[in-house]
Amino acid sequence: MEFSLFFVGQLSEPTPARERQMLLDCVEQAVLADRMGFDRVWAVEHHGLKWYSHMSASEVFLTWVAARTERIRIGHGVVTMPFAYQHPVRVAERTAMLDVLSGGRLDIGAGHGGSDQETALYGVDREAARPQVREALDILTGIWRSERFEWHGSVDIGPGSVFPRPLQEPHPPLFLACSKEETLRTAATLGLGALVLGFGGPGITRRRRAVYDAARAGRTPEGLLSPAVNDHFAVVCPTVVLDDAARARAVGLRGQQFFVESSRHWYGGGRPPRQDPVMDGERALRGAERDILDELDACGVPFRPEYVAAYNTDHPYGTAEAAVERVRELADAGADEVMCLVQMGTVPHEVCLETIRQWGEKVIPHFRSGAVTGRRASGPPRRT
Repeated sequence: MEFSLFFVGQLSEPTPARERQMLLDCVEQAVLADRMGFDRVWAVEHHGLKWYSHMSASEVFLTWVAARTERIRIGHGVVTMPFAYQHPVRVAERTAMLDVLSGGRLDIGAGHGGSDQETALYGVDREAARPQVREALDILTGIWRSERFEWHGSVDIGPGSVFPRPLQEPHPPLFLACSKEETLRTAATLGLGALVLGFGGPGITRRRRAVYDAARAGRTPEGLLSPAVNDHFAVVCPTVVLDDAARARAVGLRGQQFFVESSRHWYGGGRPPRQDPVMDGERALRGAERDILDELDACGVPFRPEYVAAYNTDHPYGTAEAAVERVRELADAGADEVMCLVQMGTVPHEVCLETIRQWGEKVIPHFRSGAVTGRRASGPPRRT
């Protein structure tokens, strides 16, 4: 089992000064995670999503983290790859540079960055976004493995070469953002790791792993994106761990509520997130879940757990013992990596640091001796 931090760059009550401090706090949290034995940090890439994500240039953030750390892996979770966001050759160049400078510690996830705000800001063709992500991945893997590369598809490239070359051969491990069964199947068929997003917990994780494994079983060598197959299955786990279990639960659920409200504002047209850090997050989440269930019932839509996964309040908000038990459950459900989501908009920096410390001292050591049982897929190669 591997462990990571998942940085979204959330910010309650944004001002330029608070924004700067939040980003510096995230770096401090990543540095502590390196010392505490975490395997990886992931950083998202979002654009123009006030409150929800102020992490627009994750390549800069990850470079800063790489320079301040020694062993922890550095992960793009994800690079937005439709061509209006960035040319695939430029992605190949800058990720190879970071792989070299970090000593071969880079992992790269791909995604399409699908909110209306982001696509409008960059002029992304929403219909072409998903096929362009696939084309960009073909270009990346091809250009890294070829001395001189040429491509003629939606874009014309070359012939030419890209420097520097990645330190990891033939290239850094590749992942795909997976929030639906369709993307899970795509990732498995292409031989990409899955970054499984959402707050579903062990039950949904087990179902998603089954979808991924079924697609893996049916894939062919001709369908693989690259000879460097990566079958790593990483899942998000929101968490706050303190000695005071009641406070951890209150702070964690308020953070989750802020996360959900800010996400729904940009992805579903909801109201802006409420800023009060001490309001009752659990009550608000349960109330919103009831509203969704009533709406589904009124429309005659059959229930699926995924519809209310964001409102699930059964997460390791409490003591380290509860976090250990959740990791065991996720491992049994098929997870290879737990991506700890700690930095939610209303969670104080000192609580984030204490949570990282407690995971490092009291949770992660339980899973370093091989005591945990559960399926284990082949993870990305370690070349540090």
